[in-house]
Amino acid sequence: MKPVVVYGASGYTGRLICEYLREFTIPFVAAGRDKARLQEAMDHVPGIDTVEYDIVEVAHEVGPLTELFDSASVVCNTVGPFAQYGPEVVEACLASGTHYLDTTGEQDWLITCDEQYGPRMAERGLLLSPGIAQMYTIGEIAADICLETPGLDTLDIAVFWKGYPTVASTLTILVNAALSSAYYLEQNKYVEWPADTGVYELVVPGQHELGLALPWGGTSHPVWFRRDPRVANVKVLGGVVDRPLMQGVPQIVAAVVEQVKDLPLEEKYRVLAEQAAGVRSEMPPRENPRVNTSLDSVHASGPLGRAHCVIYGNCNYKQTGLLQAYAANALLQTPPKRAGFASACQAFGHRELLGVLRGFGLVSEPVLTVHR
Repeated sequence: MKPVVVYGASGYTGRLICEYLREFTIPFVAAGRDKARLQEAMDHVPGIDTVEYDIVEVAHEVGPLTELFDSASVVCNTVGPFAQYGPEVVEACLASGTHYLDTTGEQDWLITCDEQYGPRMAERGLLLSPGIAQMYTIGEIAADICLETPGLDTLDIAVFWKGYPTVASTLTILVNAALSSAYYLEQNKYVEWPADTGVYELVVPGQHELGLALPWGGTSHPVWFRRDPRVANVKVLGGVVDRPLMQGVPQIVAAVVEQVKDLPLEEKYRVLAEQAAGVRSEMPPRENPRVNTSLDSVHASGPLGRAHCVIYGNCNYKQTGLLQAYAANALLQTPPKRAGFASACQAFGHRELLGVLRGFGLVSEPVLTVHR
């Protein structure tokens, strides 16, 4: 049996995780619900013939998943919406004694992992690390760099990227909007973002034009930092560097939310999937580093100090694939810095993650300004 299972390997992000596992020469299982789609995806992974891998079709049920994970050490899960499909995978990891990683952007799923599954995983010495992805982990790295300056307790985080969401990311956006609230952190407590505020205009480092951003489901950061003794307040906004697209997002989301508001839960999921496919149904093209750029900006403040860290990057989905593969590689060699529910930085170290991203040419050296 191979030490890593990539569950959902036929999707855009799953395929990239497999590509970077190959870079680390880690044998893996490409798993999912459709063997033909898995084979087609693997056929498009560059250099796939230089690594050992298996393709396994598996039912999305705890029993079959437990059997699949039983001889593995790490599962990289990309099957979402995670609030809908994640519980079976985590339960299978608990039953098989396997570390769990995923790429979620769903704040409600992170809260569930933290409160419901985290203690159980910690008892077994297993890592439960949802949300290891460019849109969350790079901002966390920048935040932790700011927090190397003592006395800062408030994080104002912004993430921008140039490109378009995948099919799965589009569905996540609609599911978040229709089925869950978005929270920021204020004095270590969750506070719900006000509804129907439209888009926010933000100053984007390095450009004159203002960027448009949204709470984007609240993101992972308020959950990760809620129990961090250094931090009391966290707000996050994110946006695509495409003003017409961002201006249209609130209208698209509002129409979909209105359409599903009175439906039973399972029917809501079905309609949301249909609507997401109508917005984005095709696999995006492979990222181009000259076109698909990313920017993470963190202002950290305290009563008597300020720090600002900016990390410029390219190919945000490749960043996600690399982060997942590196996390799996690390877990195969040493226990995580923290068991149970933990972010990528809490489990592996923010400087270590920055180093691997820099080593693969996907992010810049952070630009840090400190005022004390």
